[in-house]
Amino acid sequence: MRVLIVEDEEFLADMIAEGLRRDALAVDVVYNGADALERLRLTDYDVLVLDRDLPGAHGDEVCRSVVEQRLLTRVLMLTAAGTVRDRVDGLDLGADDYLTKPFAYEELLARVLALGRRTHPALPPVIERAGITLDTARRQAFREGRYLALSRKEFGVLEVLMQAEGAVVSGEELIDQVWERNMGYRTNAVRVALSKLRAKLGEPSVIDTVPGHGYRIGVPA
Repeated sequence: MRVLIVEDEEFLADMIAEGLRRDALAVDVVYNGADALERLRLTDYDVLVLDRDLPGAHGDEVCRSVVEQRLLTRVLMLTAAGTVRDRVDGLDLGADDYLTKPFAYEELLARVLALGRRTHPALPPVIERAGITLDTARRQAFREGRYLALSRKEFGVLEVLMQAEGAVVSGEELIDQVWERNMGYRTNAVRVALSKLRAKLGEPSVIDTVPGHGYRIGVPA
């Protein structure tokens, strides 16, 4: 899941991003509305965590842009104002959810994950394929009942491959969904993560390389 955080309180924005990345989400951060509009033009996001009072372009303008462009991006609006009128105004603009500052990180995470599930066709919280069980809610993975101690990147790669249900996923798609934008990652980073993931999954191998196309979860030989 790819998330864009737009928050002019840089410390808060960075803290949210750090937490979401620990929970295996790909996160980009900008600190003003103008940069948010540019990112939304260039990149497809599952969820937009949007502060309402922003420099450059007001959060209301950013939200309207998402609606007018008919983007699939779900909007979680943040604000220090907590009146009913403020909440209604935000939802009337097209926001999908509303969270008043201060808030608990656990609540923000739950709302982001819930909105992310609405961006795509409904998937079960527990995905099973080729002897692998992936619990996306608890961020846990098992193979034939054996717990897999995965890094957040390894979990993210496995999650994307499992959700593809046997379809081929390119290295570029994995980078787009698992790594942060403008971090200098190339397909070599995918190869390294896949190598470590394969080692932790063990034999027989279930991740197939499709030369010239990408990777898929196959059937053990």
